[in-house]
Amino acid sequence: MSDKSRFSWALAVVLAAVLAAAAGYYAGGRMAGGGGHGAAGADEEPSGQASRKEGRKILYYRNPMNPSITSPVPAKDEMGMDYIPVYADEIDASKPAGTVRIDPVMVQKMGVRVAPAGCVVLKKMVMAPGRVEYDQERLWSVHPKFKGWVEEVFVAKAGDQVKGGEALLSIYSPELVATQQEYILSRAAGGDALRQAALERLELFGVPPSFIADLEKEGRVRRAVTLKSPGKGTVLKVGALPGDYVTPRTELYRICDLSRVWIIAEVYDQDLPWIGEGDQVEVESAAAPGRKVTGRVDFVYPEVDVKTRTVPVRVVMDNRGGVLRPGMFVDVAILSGTGRRVLAVPSEAVVRSGKERRVFVMTGPGVFEPRAVVTGVEAEGMVEIVRGLSHGEQVVVSAQFLIDSESRLKEAASKMMRKGLAGGGAGPASGAEGAR
Repeated sequence: MSDKSRFSWALAVVLAAVLAAAAGYYAGGRMAGGGGHGAAGADEEPSGQASRKEGRKILYYRNPMNPSITSPVPAKDEMGMDYIPVYADEIDASKPAGTVRIDPVMVQKMGVRVAPAGCVVLKKMVMAPGRVEYDQERLWSVHPKFKGWVEEVFVAKAGDQVKGGEALLSIYSPELVATQQEYILSRAAGGDALRQAALERLELFGVPPSFIADLEKEGRVRRAVTLKSPGKGTVLKVGALPGDYVTPRTELYRICDLSRVWIIAEVYDQDLPWIGEGDQVEVESAAAPGRKVTGRVDFVYPEVDVKTRTVPVRVVMDNRGGVLRPGMFVDVAILSGTGRRVLAVPSEAVVRSGKERRVFVMTGPGVFEPRAVVTGVEAEGMVEIVRGLSHGEQVVVSAQFLIDSESRLKEAASKMMRKGLAGGGAGPASGAEGAR
């Protein structure tokens, strides 16, 4: 066979092969088209059938923006968004409504962090304005218990320092003179009853015991009686001059020991649970910047000031240095604490919605359960949990608002599903959009 014959034979074989392949492709396309759908039609298999092939049963479809709008068949909302299928395995009656399941990988991407609920001793520094006042236990007002005239004044200026028992002034009183005479005459006559009555009158007049002792010893009437200071302190007021006529209503002196003063701090009612008697207090005044004086809470008053809506708290302060002066305004810091261990979680773990308080507890990998809680005091970034949690439970402290949004959708859908199942239906169908 010549070379030309061999080439012709090879060319014929190649052409025959190409024609055979083209005929097979054409025949295959006709057969696929005869089935009523092409390859694209196979991809458009209903989602319910695909889900059933995967072993998951779709109960109904819900609006992606409003879970209260549902449909038993696939639908789209007004913006063209596909309804979201709700599967039977997502409705777990054994879990509380609103329980959220998130893939562990998604948990990492969301930045979800958890922290354990633990027992701590909460402490807080309560700041409040205050004012300096006299220590009422060391404040004295000197009044005569009889009528008379001032003869001599020994302490005549406000601001003078006096000691306990120091002479203040002398007063001539006809009543005291008459009573002294009765006492002397009754003692000379041997009338014990009259003598005792005169002695009691002198004591009721507030005459010092030394005056009565001298009267018994000397047996003579004294013209004037000297009044003495009831305690050590600073003279705040002098109310009489030599020659003045005085009565029991006359305030002769006002004396106060300023080595100890009171601070009245105005505390808002929300801070009252933190404050108790004996709490340490630091006080700073603009008159002595940088210098702090320490004291203790002495008393929490039982009433609220109707004008300021605050509760007065009395603090006893050592003022031997004289830094604090009555009438001065000061800044008060009360270092308070509960004094007991309480169950607490970080403040950011609590989701607040109106009066509702709840946290999300991680009960398993990627499983977050909403839990209603009752909260107590809050301080230093921690919140006391009175009821609703146990020690050691893991609560979500970040991305909890994303979880809360999903939980509320789950909770609404779960309640609707359970209601639908209780009514005997396979799933709810509501809303105008569900008809589309």
